[in-house]
Amino acid sequence: MMRIVPRVTNLQIALPFDAVAVTPPGSIAPAAPGSSLAPVYFVRHRRARRYLLRVEPDGRLRVTIPRGGSKREAEAFAARNREWVSAQRANVMPAPMVPEERRRLRAEAEHDLPPRLRALAVQHQVTGLTRISIRNQRTRWGSCGRDGHICLNWRLVLMPPHVRDYVLIHELMHLRRMDHSPKYWKLVAAACPDYAVARHWLRANGRGLR
Repeated sequence: MMRIVPRVTNLQIALPFDAVAVTPPGSIAPAAPGSSLAPVYFVRHRRARRYLLRVEPDGRLRVTIPRGGSKREAEAFAARNREWVSAQRANVMPAPMVPEERRRLRAEAEHDLPPRLRALAVQHQVTGLTRISIRNQRTRWGSCGRDGHICLNWRLVLMPPHVRDYVLIHELMHLRRMDHSPKYWKLVAAACPDYAVARHWLRANGRGLR
């Protein structure tokens, strides 16, 4: 549970592609930034009979270590298959967005997101919204200040509607509670019953939104 700080001025949802990777239970810590194979993480699996490589949809390389294996051997195995990893990443990672496309999507976000946020505020009887800004945020999907100013990432228009609405509702509920306490999450759940599904989508696909 996040500790509540008395003088919080705004809260935001962090972007998965800029967040520190969390090592799954039973895993070894991720490779250090700057590694030729980064981003990469290692997972021990007692039933695995050999070292395995898998490129995730977000481009991360998952290296499975079998019972009795070592991280050193896993790193060597991944290094020997560097060309295969590069080819797989080229297939799963989207091509960089051209400036014209970014400008078009930014304009779409400025046109579509504010009215949708206001509509959700009316639907869920949330008051206190004073201003809406669309920004090119690199470390968050959205943020909410105590003054009622909500900032939204233009990349929200790249998400499925139910995921985008979750982010908007997440920020609107901060107008009622400026924390991430259990009471806050109850508010989110009441307004967005399937919010856990949307959060899972963000964790699985957020890194691919550029």
